[in-house]
Amino acid sequence: MLIVLIKSIVTFVLVFFFVRLMGKRQLGEMQPLELVITLIIAEVACIPMNDPYIPFYNGVIPIVTLAFLHIVFSWLSRKSMAVRRLLSGRSVIAIDKDGINYENLKKMNVNINDLIEAVRSSGYSDIKDIQYAIFETNGKLCVIEKPSDPTKPAPALLPIALVIDGKFVPDNMRLAGITEPQVVKMLKKNKVFDLKQVLYADIRQDGTMYVSPKHSKCFTAEVGITGGNAW
Repeated sequence: MLIVLIKSIVTFVLVFFFVRLMGKRQLGEMQPLELVITLIIAEVACIPMNDPYIPFYNGVIPIVTLAFLHIVFSWLSRKSMAVRRLLSGRSVIAIDKDGINYENLKKMNVNINDLIEAVRSSGYSDIKDIQYAIFETNGKLCVIEKPSDPTKPAPALLPIALVIDGKFVPDNMRLAGITEPQVVKMLKKNKVFDLKQVLYADIRQDGTMYVSPKHSKCFTAEVGITGGNAW
């Protein structure tokens, strides 16, 4: 009985430490990789605790290995956009200015009932009130509503990321109708001379860019674009 008690305490400490390493996410906000690793750890942690005859290292080694894999994959995700897309996927627009995007729903294997349920869960009872609805990589639905006052037609703007962790996002650049030299010129004008120093930058349909450098204050700037009506 004492052995089981000791195993339970040590296993609890290991699992708690690992969950802390993963950060302060709720279960429903986890990326696919984090969710899979968490579920596996929950399973392997129970094996040595429930059976005093199973060597303790049979549970410790898998937990430590999975924790190490999580650290490695997290590091690779920070360094490589391709790895990030492979592990987490991409955000997908389900509703845009033209209505429900059927092709994107097919790609996500989501039917209309799933979409309507997600919209209602986000606090919107009527799809016609929505300008954009985006399924994020963790499965959550982000909704941007249409202007509430039709007499004051302020456009519902959808920011799309152009730079993440010092690297351009080519697909979004093409969608926005903006070139890399245009962005670099704007950054230099605002005294940001190295793209690697940009943590995040996005653009809206009206040509307004938001830039958040890694080591200085964020700022907004105007940039001429040609594809503002494409999204």
